[in-house]
Amino acid sequence: MKLHRLVRSWALSYTENRKYSPIGVWFHWIMAGLVLFQLGSGWLMSRYPVGGSKLATYELHSELGLSILLLALLRFGWRLFIPDPVNDADAPGWQSTAAHITQKLFYALFALLPLSGWAMWSAIQPVEPLRIAGLVSIPPMPFHTLSPAWQFQVLDWAESLHVLGVIGLALLVPLHVGAALKHHFWDRDDVVRGILPEIRDDETAPDHKQYTPRAG
Repeated sequence: MKLHRLVRSWALSYTENRKYSPIGVWFHWIMAGLVLFQLGSGWLMSRYPVGGSKLATYELHSELGLSILLLALLRFGWRLFIPDPVNDADAPGWQSTAAHITQKLFYALFALLPLSGWAMWSAIQPVEPLRIAGLVSIPPMPFHTLSPAWQFQVLDWAESLHVLGVIGLALLVPLHVGAALKHHFWDRDDVVRGILPEIRDDETAPDHKQYTPRAG
């Protein structure tokens, strides 16, 4: 059996049991940690005085943003290969619709924020390449050919888009967390359990049938 079939069979053994595969789980939690770090570091960076420390933090912030973009692309590719599990969040109704809209908005912001940040970095001359995860060098966007006036205009547009993206992300994150808490503690369904890292017992592994939904 080919490797991709083995991987697919292994991942489907989780999704058919209404859980995300371990790869899907770690995509979620690594990206969640990076997003929270980016929100915090961006807020702190805006309060730093102009100087070397601010520039170094700005560079790290930009590189992590591009890393999130890469992870989002890889995660989307993984979802095409292994569809998400069907769980209680997929029950027909407004909550399912809201969840799918929120998911699409997250992916849109995972593209908008890194790309606008990359444009901001590239519009400030002289500019150095960025590195994804500190390893892969990414050249700046070719704004060095523009006049200083147009470079400033690009910087202004990119900054405006970035601020809008940050506001959107700052609203979506607590909305997403609140919905997860509602599913887990009020609805008492299997949504949150499906995205938690699995801890298997030597004798038996828990399944979703052990979880009793809230009546009504």
